[in-house]
Amino acid sequence: MSDTDPKKKRTGRKRATSHAAAAKSVSIEPAGVEPPPKVLPYSDIDVSRWRDYEHIETGSLWTINARDRQNGHQLDYHGNCVPQILTQLLTRYTKQDEVILDLFLGSGTSAIEAVNLGRKAVGVELKPDMAAYVRGKLEEQGKAEQVGIINGDSSNAAWTGKAIQRTLKQFGKEQADFLFLHPPYADIIRFSDSENDLSNAADTEGFLDMFGNVCQLGFDMLAPGRFAGLVIGDKYAAGELIPLGFLCMERMNRVGFKTKSIIVKNISGNEKAKGRMSNLWRYRALVGGFYIFKHEYVFLFQKPKSAKR
Repeated sequence: MSDTDPKKKRTGRKRATSHAAAAKSVSIEPAGVEPPPKVLPYSDIDVSRWRDYEHIETGSLWTINARDRQNGHQLDYHGNCVPQILTQLLTRYTKQDEVILDLFLGSGTSAIEAVNLGRKAVGVELKPDMAAYVRGKLEEQGKAEQVGIINGDSSNAAWTGKAIQRTLKQFGKEQADFLFLHPPYADIIRFSDSENDLSNAADTEGFLDMFGNVCQLGFDMLAPGRFAGLVIGDKYAAGELIPLGFLCMERMNRVGFKTKSIIVKNISGNEKAKGRMSNLWRYRALVGGFYIFKHEYVFLFQKPKSAKR
């Protein structure tokens, strides 16, 4: 083949063109200049610097062996949530100054951690004395202005829904930016004498029906595209395992939430039963043929972007 062969010339031109295209596709930042931050619509995390967030969990197994008792947190109520769960969820799924909604406020763990992280919170608590207690605690900590507390029934959408909307508007919001649910684990601990208390439901189906009403309210109050966290464990009844966590997940799905992740968190080290009680439960497990709970679930959901109230 001669040097003037037209096929050879065409091949050379193609190679030159491909090299030029590759050169144009390479973008080199000037020395000492950081690339612009790349943040998600629901988080302040700069994912272009993902290596800087080693403290943020991305795995489905969370080991938290001691409950945080700093920055306003204290072990002052039975069944209260581990603050580190809120730290993880709110850091990943909310931005500064956004508003979270907690429909089972309890002793106010979610509200305290929300303010610690520069967020605001709206919480609904069924018990009047507990709602008053949390208000006082937040005032002592200087966090009351960032939290709206509603003494109401989260399974009553008509009254409580309007109260939530009024409180959200005080923070300049129509809907919440994150939903957090930490309901009673059925009747394992009875929190009050109220018939509206989920822990007083006559049976598992009654509990789930009441919880379903709460799910619907939470779905309606959450902005489309945003996330919800549910902390729940299972229970034993009449010698049978009741998969309460997955039953509650199904109720969340039923109202429209899409399940994003199922996280298993240890409860060893957080439980109160020590010494002789631990030995007693070990004996009961051996005799009854079951295993002692050492975990609970953190379910993560997302409300579809196209969802309407």
